[in-house]
Order: sequence, then C-alpha cells, then structure tokens
Amino acid sequence: MSAVDILDRLVAAELQAQLGGLVIGREIAVLETTTSTNDSILQMTTRETNEGLVVFAEHQTAGRGQRRNRWESAAHKGLWFSILLRPEIVIDQSARLTVWLAQTVASTIENELSLRPIIKAPSDVHVNGRKVAGVLVEMRAQEKAAHLAIAGIGINVNQTAEDFSEALRPGAISVAMALDRPVDRQKFALALLRNLDRSYRELLAP
Repeated sequence: MSAVDILDRLVAAELQAQLGGLVIGREIAVLETTTSTNDSILQMTTRETNEGLVVFAEHQTAGRGQRRNRWESAAHKGLWFSILLRPEIVIDQSARLTVWLAQTVASTIENELSLRPIIKAPSDVHVNGRKVAGVLVEMRAQEKAAHLAIAGIGINVNQTAEDFSEALRPGAISVAMALDRPVDRQKFALALLRNLDRSYRELLAP
C-alpha cells in the first residue's frame, strides 16, 4: 500500500463526528474487507438497530449491482457503502429509493466536483459516457415493523484505468480520471452523506 493510500483512509469516528447528529450517519463503521456492504449491514442489523447506520468497506470481494452483476471494488480507491433505512413505504415502492439514491449521487458529483453526470435508469450514473457509480436497493419485509431497506452505493473515485479489469475498462471511469486529479474520499463522503440525509427526509415528507 502506498503512502497516498495510507493517508487517504476513511475514518469512521471522524465522519460521524463531522455529521453532527444527522439520521444517515448517526452510526458509521468502516470495514477493511467484506464480501459486500449490503451483506455486512444485514449481518449487523437487529430489530433494535437504528435507521441511519452506514457501513463502508475499503474493499469488497463480492460487490454486486443490479441483476446480481459483479461490481469491481479496487481497494482504497472508491466509496463502497450501504445505509440501513426503515422507510414507511410498501415493498413495491422501492423504486422510489433507487431513483432517490441515483439522483443524490449524481447531484453531489455535479455540485462538489463540477462534473456533468447523467443517470442511466434505473441505477447507474455516467460521466463522459462511462459508468462512474451505481446504486442497489434491497428490501426486507418485517412483521409488525417498518420494512428494512438496504441502500447500497458504489462510486469510482480514485481509480486509474489500470485499476479496472480489461472487460470493464472501455465502459468505466472514475471521478479522478474525469478530473485528471485525485479526490479526497473522506471529504466527498461527508458531502454525500449530508445530501443523502437531507434528500431522504424530503423524499418521505408528508
């Protein structure tokens, strides 16, 4: 691991402290390696777990996107995380959450990094005609309680072309590649979590 990688680490306590009591990010964990953050958050969740738990992973060995497609997660190069939500919606309305996630990711990339992302419905975000991010919502029915929603997000942040497999290289991009400079992942993660918290409350407002 290079000195740059060591310095550019996600630190759960610092993220949580700087969010100042928001719902999304009220509790944050950063795992070094996991199969997928959606799997990890389900394993950590009990009936008492509060909405807003966020689990990041520096590396996923079995990250997945829509239709069980594999998501490449180069270690310490992207933002791979999931959020535990308890929305007061029925399961067949989960598409609303997918739209919300994709729109919030796209708007944060645009506002924070001055890029022009385009949403490729239902769940992908593209920059310069190539995929930079994807989202995945998995619902779990709960008896006598609000259903669980696991909102997974993957964003290519600091990869170079060589960090992608040859199969993905023609259609994948990172924000660093689009900007021709590296991005502070912790700073970008904070901006994204703040936007997700605000827009989630707006989404569910009566």
